[in-house]
Amino acid sequence: MFPLKLDRPLCFLDVEATGLTPRADRIIELAIIKISPDSTETAHTWLLNPGVPIPVETVAIHGITDEGVKSCPSFAAVAHDIRAFIGDADLGGFNITRFDIPILCEEFSRAGIAFETDSRRILDAQRIFHTREPRNLAAALVFYCGREHTDAHGADADTRATIDVVVGQFKRYPDLPTNLEALDQMLNPRDPFNADRAGRFRWIDGQLAVNFGKKKGARVLDLIRDDPGFLKWIIRSDFPMDTRAIAENALNGSLPEPPRLKKQPAQPPSEE
Repeated sequence: MFPLKLDRPLCFLDVEATGLTPRADRIIELAIIKISPDSTETAHTWLLNPGVPIPVETVAIHGITDEGVKSCPSFAAVAHDIRAFIGDADLGGFNITRFDIPILCEEFSRAGIAFETDSRRILDAQRIFHTREPRNLAAALVFYCGREHTDAHGADADTRATIDVVVGQFKRYPDLPTNLEALDQMLNPRDPFNADRAGRFRWIDGQLAVNFGKKKGARVLDLIRDDPGFLKWIIRSDFPMDTRAIAENALNGSLPEPPRLKKQPAQPPSEE
């Protein structure tokens, strides 16, 4: 039985999309499980043609290709069905307040269908997780070392507490790699499509492009020709050093090397 007492349905949803920007990107797959007040469940999944090419770096994440969705309906074509399925239900999911709900609202707006969220209650499992399992140094010291952080926010005490936490983590997780290079690769995986660490510049369909703001998706080669002032603005602004370096090198005629990737599978993935 579902642990919450519901006075109206609760729709848990998850979205796969062409990217991570709710306003600019498009939904490719939408799954909704509706839980009724009597705890019965109704599920529906929509595989959608986003109407734009799916970036190869996104395919590498969820495996959905242009070929796999070319015969699927657009969001607009099934928007009324999706809206009817959700009805007046409240919404649930994991991290839905930051991504899934905003991109769903954008898609409904483009389809000309009203979808209000202010009147809906939101159950975001990530917020429960972060509320009940704090992710700060004091909580880590209690968890891994069994003691309170009595001198929190003193630099020396915080530094010593951090070392103690690391020692405690290796005791608790003996499978952690003891080689720092291997540990760094595990904890800080590099997205091969990001040209800089923050992903402000990104390789999209084999071309270096801007990955933020009003110029998101613009090719750097086009900016060098048509709008070098944008790259100069990046150089002058408070961006990370590696981001500024890419903009400066681009204006000097030098682009970073593109990522070397494994060949994509020839057959589209199954929809199951």
